[in-house]
Amino acid sequence: MSWAGEGEGGSLVRERRRASAHFTSGWTLGRGEMALQTTRIPELSTAFPNGSQNYTVEKNCIDPNVWEALTSSQPIYMGVVTALGVVLNAFVLLVFCLHKKACTVAEIYLSNLAAADLILVSCLAFWAVNIANDFDWPFGLAMCKVVNTGIKMSAYGSIYFLVLVSLDRYVALVHPMSHGRMRRPKYAKLGCLLVWGFSLFLGIPTLVFRAVKYFPQYGVRACVLDFPSRTVMLLCDAMLICVSFIIPIAIISFCTVKIIQALSKRSIERFNGEKSEQKATTLVLVVLVAFLICWLPFHIVTILDVLIKAGVMRGCQLEAAVDICRQFFDYLAFFNSIVNPILYVIVGKNFRKKAREVCKQWPVGNATTVSTRSNTSATLRTFT
Repeated sequence: MSWAGEGEGGSLVRERRRASAHFTSGWTLGRGEMALQTTRIPELSTAFPNGSQNYTVEKNCIDPNVWEALTSSQPIYMGVVTALGVVLNAFVLLVFCLHKKACTVAEIYLSNLAAADLILVSCLAFWAVNIANDFDWPFGLAMCKVVNTGIKMSAYGSIYFLVLVSLDRYVALVHPMSHGRMRRPKYAKLGCLLVWGFSLFLGIPTLVFRAVKYFPQYGVRACVLDFPSRTVMLLCDAMLICVSFIIPIAIISFCTVKIIQALSKRSIERFNGEKSEQKATTLVLVVLVAFLICWLPFHIVTILDVLIKAGVMRGCQLEAAVDICRQFFDYLAFFNSIVNPILYVIVGKNFRKKAREVCKQWPVGNATTVSTRSNTSATLRTFT
């Protein structure tokens, strides 16, 4: 259904837009669950089949015009993120896969990071369609589960591949004597396999609790989180905060501090290779800052969200402010999937060198062959 119309159709669209004041944007309809969801209807946000508890923001807390403006711009934003994310991350994967040399340890991590980001931004396309369709999920139950599980799994994977990159640089710069023993491609592949398995495990709650439910008062079949209890919902929120932010940011911060300390000692002792080490340090710091910029606001709002649901914090205006902030910060976190290939790969000299070499692997002879075939086909067509 379109966003605007006349008569009964237009009234229904306007009613759905007004109803969107009772949704919350981001990765959840049941607040705090890390799976993309957009807007809010009271029954959807409770996610309890019996409807005995309601954790939604009251109608008079949110200006429907604000939500209409936000939801009308979301499909465009997600379309841009999807397009850029697919192009950038697919390009990274093509360069690594088509290059004649085997990937190094760092490149193994980066290629898996690009794969995780590619899956995430691809899944966003389904939500862009869903929002443009007035939140009436058109893809069925299976895709409701698969798409949201893919988003959650990819988000976790992306974060922990950043952790692996930080650990790799930590070992290479802080413990150079163990460089050859610990930084081997087979260990890197094993680490990536463990990250994918761990991410899939963390996506099981989303796979289990996602459901498509019909809400006749709004005329939509929505893809919602159907938690069995408030306890389960709060546990999922706590897992999100701890596993997707506190733990990885602690590891990345530890690695960064140790790397800076090691490089400062080396600069005093005038070790060789100072320039390359400074570049490595700068890249690690830039990655950490980008991670904080994209994810810190999301997790701060998520913590406030959990406190509101637990009854620790109360207030209509506070809840409304948190929901509106979720609109912005959820998609800021998604933007990290575009930043990653730029920071890690595209700005790197080694990657640019590999990209040029991949292009050279397609010699002019191939183009000549294609041209010859085209001319032959054209000649044959003139004789028929």
